[in-house]
Amino acid sequence: MKTLTASAHIEPDTTSRVNVFPSTNDDEAFVSLRIGGDGIDVAFLARAGTAEALRTLARAADEAARVLDQITADEQEGAA
Repeated sequence: MKTLTASAHIEPDTTSRVNVFPSTNDDEAFVSLRIGGDGIDVAFLARAGTAEALRTLARAADEAARVLDQITADEQEGAA
């Protein structure tokens, strides 16, 4: 991955989409994974050979979601 550090807050209405860009005479095929909302998108461009990196990203996102679920459950338990 090229170096870039950015920060964004995920909101309940955050969207994500995948666009496929077929190969052309000038460039090889790639996909774009876009995550965003309210006019701001973060796009991950992935070429052939990078599928495992995207799977790793998906696993990390799933782990983060499970932690958030646990935090929510703990907060609800504490409020009861």
